Amino acid sequence: MIMGSPKWQGHDVPLTAAPAAAAETTPAPLSVWQLIREDVSCVKARDPAARHTFEIVLTYPGVHAIIWHRLASRLWRGGVKFPARFLSWLGRFLTNVDIHPGATIGRRFFIDHGACVVIGETAEVGDDVTLYHGVTLGGTSWTAGKRHPTLRDGVLVGAGAKILGPITVGAGCRIGANSVVIEDVPPAMTVVGIPGRVVKAVADRRRVGDGRIDLEHHLMPDPVGEAIVSLLDRIEFLEARLSHLQGERQRGRGATADEAA
Repeated sequence: MIMGSPKWQGHDVPLTAAPAAAAETTPAPLSVWQLIREDVSCVKARDPAARHTFEIVLTYPGVHAIIWHRLASRLWRGGVKFPARFLSWLGRFLTNVDIHPGATIGRRFFIDHGACVVIGETAEVGDDVTLYHGVTLGGTSWTAGKRHPTLRDGVLVGAGAKILGPITVGAGCRIGANSVVIEDVPPAMTVVGIPGRVVKAVADRRRVGDGRIDLEHHLMPDPVGEAIVSLLDRIEFLEARLSHLQGERQRGRGATADEAA
């Protein structure tokens, strides 16, 4: 068992007991409708504009996209490939969100302002992940196999960000808007820029008291801007030093001329 004290004590444990105990503790997989119910209910916690369930179900394209994907994915994993692809195409036609039925999407998944989102076939998305519009989970290879990214639990991806290749974004990470991430990201980090750079750990972030996600995207650090400011400060220091040396040199020439006279 993973947690708690072991179920069996002593040395006379039968060899078949451990698999049986593991089977008893393995939770049953959720049905499609249970997953969809969670996808709908999580919207209120992540979108301040959400008011009630009826409005969310009827007017949120991101919710519509994940509903279509849940149905298409179940067909895909059941070996019914063409109907799965057709449902995926229909969902894209209606929502402008393209999720391959082979992609693995965890629980309580939310696409805010769902539009222009692309999730590739071998992408893996954990639980409680939030994507904004224009996000791409894309591949970088023509070869078959794993070629799309893996997002662990609790990842938030800002608008327009691109996460490319078979990389892993650790749990609790935040990807800034329009960033391009092409390398693995450790858990609980903030990434911004092109290419993406880790700029802030979870300990340095603003805390949200009510448990909701932090929507203060404008407080993201700017590593490029900070580097430019450092260069400008260094240039100003070097110019001041050069002016000082030039002044000392001119004074030295004046003193030599006076001595010669």
